[in-house]
Amino acid sequence: MKRRPIGYYVHHQGAGHWQRANRIAAALDRPVTLIGTLADIDTRDAAGALLDLPDDRLSERFDGLDDASERPEALHYAPVGADNIRTRMGRLAAWIVEADPALIVVDVSAEITLFARLMSVPTLTVRLSGNRTDTPHREAFRSAEAVLAFFPPELEAAGTPDWVRAKTVYAGLPAPERMPPTPEDGSILVIYGRGGEGGRLTDLAQAARAVPDRSWHVLGPVENAGGDHPPNLHLHGWVADPAPWLARAALVVGAGGDGVVSGVAAAGKRFVCLPEPRAFDEQVAKAEALASLGAAIHSPAWPSPAAWPGVIAAGLRLDPARIGALAEPGAIPRTARLIADLADRMDARRP
Repeated sequence: MKRRPIGYYVHHQGAGHWQRANRIAAALDRPVTLIGTLADIDTRDAAGALLDLPDDRLSERFDGLDDASERPEALHYAPVGADNIRTRMGRLAAWIVEADPALIVVDVSAEITLFARLMSVPTLTVRLSGNRTDTPHREAFRSAEAVLAFFPPELEAAGTPDWVRAKTVYAGLPAPERMPPTPEDGSILVIYGRGGEGGRLTDLAQAARAVPDRSWHVLGPVENAGGDHPPNLHLHGWVADPAPWLARAALVVGAGGDGVVSGVAAAGKRFVCLPEPRAFDEQVAKAEALASLGAAIHSPAWPSPAAWPGVIAAGLRLDPARIGALAEPGAIPRTARLIADLADRMDARRP
């Protein structure tokens, strides 16, 4: 039986989609082509071939929806008359015809999932957290062979339909392997990922001054980082490996993105979750689920200076074992096996 290649579509929001796709591709034992808008991604360690697609955004403001007054109910983003999108989909179609993939993993896009189905290619589509019960998401899930969730069932949104849950394979948080126990130094770690707007020095300085007995370490972009700030606030910028800071921290403050939550869970750290605005309440739903499990403090907005001592005290009272229990080791190899098995079934089904 011929073993055909696998395509893996990577969304361009943030760095998390690329990172987990590349880790999964490295664990697969058949050819993989990583597909997406890759110009702003460091692909030097790519674990497969690359198919770079033109950016589909028409402006810097992009929330996954176009501005059309009318569009098909099964689509979120389908502007008319956009040459970049026409070239993008044409390039993907040409690759499908030439490569004859057994399967395309879609992380994430309702449009790419449906386009692959129209090209007669089976898909495994990734479902993010949040309230994804709208028509485009439902039809993408319906068209896929299976749905893949990079979170445990405990973090499922309450309104998810039963048929979507039944079709979903819960791979778990794609966290790094559990780190060996490291003595905590009492510090507070604030993490900003690449997919968000970053932090503001004014906010961070006020928080550090409100809790002066602890060191505050900040990873990621900070606006006006060169400005005046208290001596207990340390700005490190973007770091390739946050593990050493996570290991030492007594408490982590961050958004509800997959990368941050996965890292915090793997390290088993007390967590204050400040979800950033995302479509379909992705981060809010995750923060609410974590809070309901006693695995995090959910703060809907950046706390005021007067509120920070209470927030930190509440966070330090958390049992870190609660969030640590959500990090089931082996999510990446487990997902690779799932993808390989599905691709094998698609090969066997091929006339």
